Amino acid sequence: MSKRLMLITQNIGEDYTQQIKDLAPEFEVIVGKDKEIWTPHAKEAEIVVGWKKDLEELSLVEGSNLRWIQSWSAGVNNMPLTTLSENGIVLTSANGVHAYPISETIFALMLGLTRKIHTYVQQQQQKKWHHAQMNLEIHGKTLGIIGVGKIGKETAKIAKAFRMNVVGVRHSGKPTDNVDEMFTPDRLHEVLTKCDYVVITLPLTDETEGVFGTEEFNSMKKSAFLINIGRGEVIVENELIQALQENVIAGAGLDVFTKEPLEENSPLWDMDNVIITPHTSGSTEHYTKRVIEDIFIPNLKHYLKRENPSINLVDYKKGY
Repeated sequence: MSKRLMLITQNIGEDYTQQIKDLAPEFEVIVGKDKEIWTPHAKEAEIVVGWKKDLEELSLVEGSNLRWIQSWSAGVNNMPLTTLSENGIVLTSANGVHAYPISETIFALMLGLTRKIHTYVQQQQQKKWHHAQMNLEIHGKTLGIIGVGKIGKETAKIAKAFRMNVVGVRHSGKPTDNVDEMFTPDRLHEVLTKCDYVVITLPLTDETEGVFGTEEFNSMKKSAFLINIGRGEVIVENELIQALQENVIAGAGLDVFTKEPLEENSPLWDMDNVIITPHTSGSTEHYTKRVIEDIFIPNLKHYLKRENPSINLVDYKKGY
């Protein structure tokens, strides 16, 4: 009897590979990031760890053995969710892996804009000694977190070290630690009027696409900064550019964009009140460890008992 097949499309190292083989001896485990390694086995794979776009036409075909996908990313909006749902394929995400690095990036952007670090870096390159009218501080300000999931919760926790007032928006409206007031999405504009910093941590769904546009920027304080580490499509980018050019809001820290890489002719590159990072807010030295140890292996233990994986199980109706 031939073994069942598991594809891991990432280079996870020999230790994790052996640990998975020992845990699931009935599986042949094929590991490697190079396309040539996993392509020949795509149709036979029952479990895929790390979805690749090419897998759609290779494994989502008649006669495929695919039963479970463990995404290597937290966002799953680029995956064929409808097809996966129709075929009864279980999908789990890497949600939570990014809570530490992304919350650190959020505060790097907030503090950079507040204390004009990006301006001083530019001045250093020019050997220019200038105050640059820097006079803001972050302590005691109001932080609005739009999408209070694991990243939002960690961000709220850090905010309390700066004695910030934290308001949040989440679908359920359910309160959580370190968030002083929680609101539902229908009260977004009310929340925006309160905030000195607005942090978007939303996933991209039909409901969130384009949710931030001119009306939302007009609801914000003129002194407020916007931080987006969610998905670029959550913001109407040309309307954000206009808001920044016309000083409707004070500035923005942006890690994600509608089109990536950000086009060279985008006005965002040259704005003094914008800090750009190239979709790297989730990068961390501990990424593989957290996906494999905290999510995949616990889920695999359930799967081997003929139980559905429970950690980060994606709800196809919600899209996350």
